[in-house]
Amino acid sequence: MIIRERPSGLKLFLLLRGSVLPRILPTLLVNIAVATLVTWSHGDLWDLKITLTTIPFTLIGLPISIFLGFRNNSAYDRFWEGRKLWGELVLRCRNFGRQCTGLIEDPAPALASNGLQDTRVRMIRRAIAFVQVLRDRLRSQETGAAVATHLLPAEYAALQDAANKPDFLMLEMGADLQRCLRERRIEACLAANIDTTLSALTAAAASCERIKNTPIPYSYTLLLHRTAYIYCFLLPFGLVDSIGFMTPFVVAIVAYTFFGLDALGDELEEPFGLEPNDLPLDAMCRAIEIDLLSALRADQIPAPLEAVDYCLT
Repeated sequence: MIIRERPSGLKLFLLLRGSVLPRILPTLLVNIAVATLVTWSHGDLWDLKITLTTIPFTLIGLPISIFLGFRNNSAYDRFWEGRKLWGELVLRCRNFGRQCTGLIEDPAPALASNGLQDTRVRMIRRAIAFVQVLRDRLRSQETGAAVATHLLPAEYAALQDAANKPDFLMLEMGADLQRCLRERRIEACLAANIDTTLSALTAAAASCERIKNTPIPYSYTLLLHRTAYIYCFLLPFGLVDSIGFMTPFVVAIVAYTFFGLDALGDELEEPFGLEPNDLPLDAMCRAIEIDLLSALRADQIPAPLEAVDYCLT
């Protein structure tokens, strides 16, 4: 995610970090080159004069703009829903840390120094591992070695063979909660509250997987791609007779808008990736880790992640 103040003045036209321009630049340059060639030849293709008026482009341009706007709204809805779900994960993890330290009875306080043999410490550290493996699953990455520091060696080894790693950790959470109930370390009504939190974490993870595994229908995206490209590459023939040498400049502005909206929709459609405009899952995982380690009064708490070159991952 790009984190910076809104630019003003000349900077507004010179900034590339976070812009879709690098992504669309090759196509945009080809489009401008075609417009320049059409302007130079005045729309003549050898002995054939290609004559187009602005009327068909006016008729087609409005529907393309509407459909591009609709697609981008749909893509942004996916982006915003993903952000709300990770906000829910942050909230539920904070509640989970409070519930484990305050509701599960033990003579000694819940401290990180107790180690993973303490059920409360193990469950809270497992929550840290849960959001980390969920992040890796959403990004189609291998589970990072940092997860091992939050799990027992046997549990980490079993995690490697699990088909759905976040769900595996939730099953382990349920087993620990059942053990606490059996040992009478927590009342049944209070255990239900913790189970509700675990269910909410599972629901948020499943909803994130739904967003990742259900893209906007490809046929709809393909139709917009084709129509926008055809429109922009034919536009010079409809403008050259009316605006002459200004044709490449006008085409560049229109093509930048259409190609840019198209590319921006592609980026927002998948909010959990590693593009500059995607959600900063690393930073949110670190925030959860800080909160839960603070609940355990750990001696070593990592610092929050900072944006590097205005980009927060």
